[in-house]
Amino acid sequence: MSFFSVIAKQVKTHPSLIPLFVFIGGGATMSMLYLTRLALKNPDVSWDRTNNPEPWNKMEPNQQYKVEIFSKFSMLFAVNMDYSELKKDRPDF
Repeated sequence: MSFFSVIAKQVKTHPSLIPLFVFIGGGATMSMLYLTRLALKNPDVSWDRTNNPEPWNKMEPNQQYKVEIFSKFSMLFAVNMDYSELKKDRPDF
C-alpha cells in the first residue's frame, strides 16, 4: 500500500480527520511559501556571490526593503516610518 492509499482509507473510515489534514496541509504549504519568499526577496540572502557578494552593503540608507504582506494587517508586519528622510549613519566599506 502506498502512503496516499492509507490516508484515503483512514479518511473514508474516519471523516472527522478531514479538517486535520486540511489544516496541517495548509499550514505546511504556507510555511513553505513564506520560506521561499524569504529566500528570494530578502537582501540578506546572497544567491550570486561572484557578482554581488554583499548585497546588504549596496542598499541606500533610506531604502526600505521590508515589504508589507497583508495590507489589512500591516500594523503587524511593517513599521510606519518614512525612510526617505533618514541620513546615512554607517561607514562605507
